[in-house]
Amino acid sequence: MAFSQEEISLAQPDDASSSKLEAWYMDDSTVDQRLPHRCEPNQPAALSKLAQLGVLYWQLDADAHETDPKLAAIRKVYNYSYMEIISIAADKLPNYEAKIKSFYEEHIHSDDEIRFILDGKGYFDVRDLEDRWIRILCNKGDLIVIPEGIYHRFTLDQDDYIKAMRLFVGLPVWTPINRPVDQHASRAKYIEKYDSRIAGQGAQQPMVAAA
Repeated sequence: MAFSQEEISLAQPDDASSSKLEAWYMDDSTVDQRLPHRCEPNQPAALSKLAQLGVLYWQLDADAHETDPKLAAIRKVYNYSYMEIISIAADKLPNYEAKIKSFYEEHIHSDDEIRFILDGKGYFDVRDLEDRWIRILCNKGDLIVIPEGIYHRFTLDQDDYIKAMRLFVGLPVWTPINRPVDQHASRAKYIEKYDSRIAGQGAQQPMVAAA
């Protein structure tokens, strides 16, 4: 499939120097997963750091998601052909408590995890290559890609509500693969791609090229 230059330009992830995404290294407390869990003093994690781990990010207009040309370009260029909208709250998600618990189990996926926040907010936690947790605050309008093979988890904040668009390449596979899975093919591929100690070179945020 060929893409226009406009589509390629619109689909580029946000630049780290101007991004408003907020992320930080987590403390070691096990109290209430919905709390921010910032270190004292706070240790921010810039988008440039997340990009080195394979995380992609866009700030979009959630209220215009049905007609937004930027979202349309992202979906086309990255081949996010499947879409569904899910709400996570006690009165909206069946088997809520069990689902929230399972979301917070550390795991990987065999595909990228793509979420566009339409309302509410929540936290995606990702492991860096030194096995430290980085907490990413995702608000309305944030589109985030958690790469295949990275250790991660998700939780709501204390508002206990989020509405998100789930995107996928082809037919969706939502099955988590809980840690430890260091020998899994997706984990091995992730380490080979992003760990400079193994790959021999620093990982860079991928750029979209015309097909």
